[in-house]
Amino acid sequence: MNPCTVAIAGKGGTGKTTLAALLVDALVVAGVRPVLVVDADPNANLHEAMGVAVEETLGTMREEAFTRNIPPGMDRRAYIGYRFRRVLVEAGGFDLLAMGRPEGTGCYCFANDLLRECVDSLVQDYRCVVIDAEAGMEHISRGTVGAPDLLLIVSDPSARGLRTALRIRDLAVALGLDEERIFLVVNRSKGEAVAAGPLPLAAVVPYDPAVEEADVAGRPVISVPPKSPARAAVEGLGRWVMERCG
Repeated sequence: MNPCTVAIAGKGGTGKTTLAALLVDALVVAGVRPVLVVDADPNANLHEAMGVAVEETLGTMREEAFTRNIPPGMDRRAYIGYRFRRVLVEAGGFDLLAMGRPEGTGCYCFANDLLRECVDSLVQDYRCVVIDAEAGMEHISRGTVGAPDLLLIVSDPSARGLRTALRIRDLAVALGLDEERIFLVVNRSKGEAVAAGPLPLAAVVPYDPAVEEADVAGRPVISVPPKSPARAAVEGLGRWVMERCG
C-alpha cells in the first residue's frame, strides 16, 4: 500500500514548520507509524522542532557525492544510494530526511534523478509521509518528493496572508495538483473571522503561548503540554488527515 503523503506549504513566518512538527507528533501518538518526515525547506529547521539532530542534508550529500572520488568498487549510483541511507535520521515513530540547500551551478539532472529514485524506494516503508515544503514548492515541481495526496497551505488570519495562500494554491494547481486535495489551515488564530474564499478550511489552530515559549527557549515544539490549545487543534487535524487518507 502506498503511504499517504501530506505536504505543508506557506510563506515564511506562518508557523508552517511548527504545524508540521505537531502534526507528525499527533500522527505518531495516534498509532500512524512509521512516519517519514521530509524537510524540503532550504532553511531547514524542522529537526529542531522535532527534537532530533541532523548532521547532513541531501543537498550537501549531493554536492559531495559528485565532487569527490568514490570508494573503489562502487559506481556513482551505488555510492549515492549508500550515502542516501546515511542521511536519514531515525527516531521514535518517525524518520527525518532533510533536503537542504538548493542546487548550485551546473547540471544536476542525473543527481536529482537518482535522489528521486531513492525517495520513491524509501517511502514504501512508511504509512505516512509529511513534507514541510517551501512556498515555491521546488521539490514538488521537480518531482523529487512526488505529488502529495493532500496539500495543506498554512496562513495567518490576515487578509494579506490569505491572499498569499491563494497564490500558493494557484501555483500548486499549475504544477498539476488536484484542486480538490488542497486545503487551508489558519494558524495563530485569536478568534478572528476567516474569509477563506475558494480554499476549503481544514483546521483553525489557535494562538498558543506554550508554543511561543518553547520557540523562545529553544525547546522542541513537540514538548508543549498535551492539552495546550495548539496541540489539541492539530490532534484534530491529524484525525481529519487520517479520515481523508482512509
